[in-house]
Amino acid sequence: MQIIRDTTDFVSPGETAVSIGKFDGVHLGHRRLLEELIDQKEKGLLATVFTFDPYPEVFFGYGSKQMLTTLEEKEQIFEKMGIDILVEFPFNAVSAATPSREFVTRFLCSHLRARFIAAGPDLSFGDHGSGNFSLLEELAPEYGFTAKKIEKVIMDENIISSTLIRRLISTGEVTTAARYLGEPYMVRGRIVHGKALGRRIGIPTLNQVPPEDKLLPPFGVYYSDVLIGEKKYCGMTNIGIKPTVSEEKRVTVETYLYDFRDDIYGETATVQLLTHRRPEMKFGSLEELKKTMEQDIQAGRVYHGI
Repeated sequence: MQIIRDTTDFVSPGETAVSIGKFDGVHLGHRRLLEELIDQKEKGLLATVFTFDPYPEVFFGYGSKQMLTTLEEKEQIFEKMGIDILVEFPFNAVSAATPSREFVTRFLCSHLRARFIAAGPDLSFGDHGSGNFSLLEELAPEYGFTAKKIEKVIMDENIISSTLIRRLISTGEVTTAARYLGEPYMVRGRIVHGKALGRRIGIPTLNQVPPEDKLLPPFGVYYSDVLIGEKKYCGMTNIGIKPTVSEEKRVTVETYLYDFRDDIYGETATVQLLTHRRPEMKFGSLEELKKTMEQDIQAGRVYHGI
């Protein structure tokens, strides 16, 4: 997958099928859009995602800086789905002021050579978000592309949206969120050295420092799957500040993998949160902490079927 970032001066190597959006969470609604792009590859078009860095809401200061999906996580998802080109468009005062018609003709038609554009019903782009799907329909005949509106996905009588999933993650409902995302909610990061406390009590963990712009669920213990390279492992993950053993208040992601003893410091792990076990707790002693963790592990083995 080709990634275009930090520039507004780019040219696609071929004609494209494009979708524009923030794609925060890359949920089932987004995936329906992306599948439309993938289908167009049969016609020789390059499946292309056009997203923004930072999000307009973050740039203007009225949106949360914490994302459901970081840029690195999006890159991983898009590449896995078969996207050919990802444009991480630099959103700043100059690009934000681009008239909506010029946005289409310059960036989509000229630079990306778009022949197919898929969009949701609430699409907005250009100066003050004035561009919408109606403008795409108006310009399509003149500039030789097809505009297709993709309706929102409804599940459990809910319209799937990033706002809905953000609410679910914020309340720890990761199992329900996974249904709307199409896969478990992930936290991705490099494995770093911790204080080796887990190893000293016989429960070694993989330690990660989550990105500052990543939305985390409530502090607590979650059962998880962990992807490292091409392998998947089962385990349990604690997200929080470790109040029993630390006063630093630094948020960490610590994962115990069943029967795992390899040295993988420096590698990148993707932690997929499957279900919430319990909130993070402050124990009176290390022995009490160890006993509770052993109970968590035993229940986790049952949950994972191992």
